[in-house]
Parts: sequence; C-alpha cells; structure tokens
Amino acid sequence: MARIIALSSLVARGHVGLSAYRPILEALGHEVTALPTVVLSNHPGHPHVAGTRIEPTTLRAMIDALAANSWLAEADAVLTGYLPSAGHVAVACDLIERVRAANPSVRIVVDPVLGDDPKGLYIDEAAATAVRDTLVAHADAVTPNRFELAWLAGRPVGSMAEAVDAARALGRAEVIATSIPVSDTRLATLLVTAVSARAAIVDREANVANGTGDVLAALVAARLPLGRAVAVVATLIAASRGRGELALIAARTAALAAAPMAEHDVTTG
Repeated sequence: MARIIALSSLVARGHVGLSAYRPILEALGHEVTALPTVVLSNHPGHPHVAGTRIEPTTLRAMIDALAANSWLAEADAVLTGYLPSAGHVAVACDLIERVRAANPSVRIVVDPVLGDDPKGLYIDEAAATAVRDTLVAHADAVTPNRFELAWLAGRPVGSMAEAVDAARALGRAEVIATSIPVSDTRLATLLVTAVSARAAIVDREANVANGTGDVLAALVAARLPLGRAVAVVATLIAASRGRGELALIAARTAALAAAPMAEHDVTTG
C-alpha cells in the first residue's frame, strides 16, 4: 500500500481529476489524500456546470494542517493534475518541496493538464507557463498528451520519433506520453527515459469519455507497468462507449484484471 497526496479538480458527478484518481487508486489498495483545486458539479464539457475555485490560501492552510499532524512525511507519492492559476502551480511546487524535505524518496508525478487537440490550451496561459517553467522540473514522471508534450517541449510532435525527442527534451526521468499518432487508425502511449523508449499501441477511438488521462496518471503514480496501465485505460474506454461519463466504477474490476498490452521497443522498431 502507498500513501498518495493528490492535488487536482474535484467533481460531484463523473470521474475526472480527484474523482478519477481516488476510486482507481483505492481499488489498487492505496490511500489517497485529496486536495481540490476546484470543486465543480461536473466536467465543464457538459452544457451546465457550477462550482468554485479553492483559493491557494485555503490550500496552503490545508497543507499546513496536514504537516502539523505529521502526515506529509507519510506520503510515498505526490500527484498533481488540474491547476487553474499560477498561484495554484506555486502551491503544488511548495507542497512537493515540503513532502520531499520530509521524505527524499517520495515519487512526484506531474500530469500537466494544459489542453488537448483540437482546442489547444484550456487553462490560463500564465498557469500553463508556470507548469512548464517551474512544476515540471520537480517531477520524477510527467504524463502529457500529444498536445501538452508539444507545448511543453516547444517542438512538433507528429510521430513516435518526434514524441521521443520531445519527451527527452523535458529532462525528466520518465515521460509517459499519450495519444501519440502511429497511423490514421492507431495511437501509442510512450514511456520514454534517457536510454529507452517503449510503446503500447491501441486503436484510435472517437468520442472518448473525459478522465482517461487522469486514470493513467494515477496508475503511473501507483507504479503500474506501461502495458498494464494502458490495458486498464483501454478497457475503461471500451466500457464507456455511448455514455456521458467514464464508466470507472462499473468497469474498474474488469479493467484492473485486463491482460497487459504488448510493449514495443521504439528504439529498435
């Protein structure tokens, strides 16, 4: 069992952000301390949404309370997701520094929730810049989608080879990049280190429910191997076809039991 501190969005209905992290990590036997950056009725992609941001001052007070109770030192991992302002990014950086000071072996996973194809950035550009310029440098593992990888690295990502180059440009121990084009009908999830690159390849799906990237980031924080993590996400996508939300609760048992996907060595083909 690992203890994971997670900082991201929280929705009352659906499974994105913390509402995706917690059920999948708890199903794996891990404990989650959830710090919400926003609290919303549902994902903003629906016609109606209501909620509020949790101000950085409130989050800092919550973190202070966790520290005063000696709980920061217990963390085995910190996972960051949706950070709506540069102030929230600063909170994430401070949290990581405090946890790492208490436990130098803590694993830091940064899911840079910046945007996606075809819309581009969907957070404030100042927040996105702060993620790129300050938060990513704290990460042991980063989990961008194709658009986010290209934006962070400042270079095109239209193929697996370009994705490997962009991932290595981030200078992190691990980059797990999703939605990397292999062909018109296939996409790869890549695990890139300084010396290796492996890919798990799946068929391209239309109208995928929100939350799959959040689930993958949580599985990375839980240290699942690439092939198994991609199999979990692929099973959830298949179970969610035609639904308005990710079928995380209904399908998580089957997803966690799915056979791992094959992993291909990108460096040798």
